[in-house]
Amino acid sequence: MAKGKKIYFVSDSHLGVPDRSSSLEREKMLVHWLDTVRKDAGAIYLLGDIFDFWFEYRTVVPKGFVRLLGKMAEISDQGIPVHFFTGNHDMWVFDYFEKELGLKVHRSPLDTTLFGKKFHIGHGDGLGPGDRGYKLIKAIFSCRLCQRIFAFIHPAPGVRMALFFSRRSRVANMKSDEQFLGEEKEWLVQYCMKMLESRPVDYFILGHRHLPLTIEIVPDVVYVNTGDWVRHFSYAVFDGKSVKLAYFRKNSG
Repeated sequence: MAKGKKIYFVSDSHLGVPDRSSSLEREKMLVHWLDTVRKDAGAIYLLGDIFDFWFEYRTVVPKGFVRLLGKMAEISDQGIPVHFFTGNHDMWVFDYFEKELGLKVHRSPLDTTLFGKKFHIGHGDGLGPGDRGYKLIKAIFSCRLCQRIFAFIHPAPGVRMALFFSRRSRVANMKSDEQFLGEEKEWLVQYCMKMLESRPVDYFILGHRHLPLTIEIVPDVVYVNTGDWVRHFSYAVFDGKSVKLAYFRKNSG
């Protein structure tokens, strides 16, 4: 990676909810952010739940989001690697983003080295102890047979039904997402501690939690949660030396 370049991480914009106008406003802000960071970006990592719901039929993709989709393709065409991690709300990404937009899609956490530092990067859902109910649901939704069955439902009722349950999930979890549980109870902190038993890591970069967090797990090992683009409009940036959280506003850039 070229000297002077930076690596950017963002997650959880949940485009599509709670209504078209607020979603469109967040989408435009995210596009503005992408235009801003592309100037010195060595790579951009989108860490899941960028969309509140996404399902690719063989010849149909969800309506809307054309500004963001076009911008991701434009940046990828420019030669900047754009990585897309599936989240619990947009896990039904198949090959459209890779074939049409030129993105690199990841369906599980990634271990990689950036500027000599070891990174463990992912969305964060289903990791760590507990939450067995969700892990079961994720296993069902990840099942190819279940995906094929859903694909037989016409997009009109299928997408409407999926959005209904997706919105209910977002509302139900909103209160708990805003509460910091303490390092001993934060399941992603526990996940990071467990991962350190099997591999060396300098930075854990995760989303899903909707809370911008920077926690030193052990000396010189840091867990960063990118927060969200629903309330915080936060992201993480690695300048080759350290990872820091930052916040984007309408007049930023």
